[in-house]
Amino acid sequence: MSRLMNMLTRGVVALAKSTGKLQTLQMRLTAGEVKDAMEHLEPYGYTSCPHEGAEGLAAFLGGDRSHGVVLVVADRRYRIKGLQAGEVAIYTDEGDKIHFKRGRIIDIETGTLNITATAGVHFDTPTITQTGEIVSQGDQIAGGVSQMTHPHGGVQRGSGQTDGPIGGGA
Repeated sequence: MSRLMNMLTRGVVALAKSTGKLQTLQMRLTAGEVKDAMEHLEPYGYTSCPHEGAEGLAAFLGGDRSHGVVLVVADRRYRIKGLQAGEVAIYTDEGDKIHFKRGRIIDIETGTLNITATAGVHFDTPTITQTGEIVSQGDQIAGGVSQMTHPHGGVQRGSGQTDGPIGGGA
C-alpha cells in the first residue's frame, strides 16, 4: 500500500535545466523531500522552462523513489484566467500570449513579433487592416505591377503627392 501511495506526489520547482535532450528539474516534494535531475516529460511539439516556484506533479513508477519523472508543471502566478469553455492559450510571465478564442479568432499579444519564413508568407483573406506605418526593405508588387522603390523629392507627409523621382527617372 505504501508503494502505491509513493507513486504520485506534488512538488515545487527549485531549479530547471533546459539544455539537454530532456529538461531536468530539481523538485521540492511534499514532506521536505528534494529530488535532483528529475526528467520533465513534455508534450511533443511544446516546451517551456518553468520559473522557480512553479508547481509540478511527479510520478515514481512502482513507488520507487530513486528515479521519478515530472509529468506536468503549472504556474498559477501567470496563468490566464477567464477563458471560455473550449478556448486555448499559450502564455508567459511577461504577458505575451497566443489566445485561441471562440468564434475562430486568434489573438496574439507581444512586444515584437518576428516571423521567419524561408519560402514565403501567404495571406488568403479579403481584407488586411493595419495601424501605423508599413516599412519595406524591398520592392512592392501590387496587382502584378512592380512599385520599385526609388527616392522621391518634395514628399508632403500624408498627402500621397510627390514631385516625382529624384534624378528625373520614371
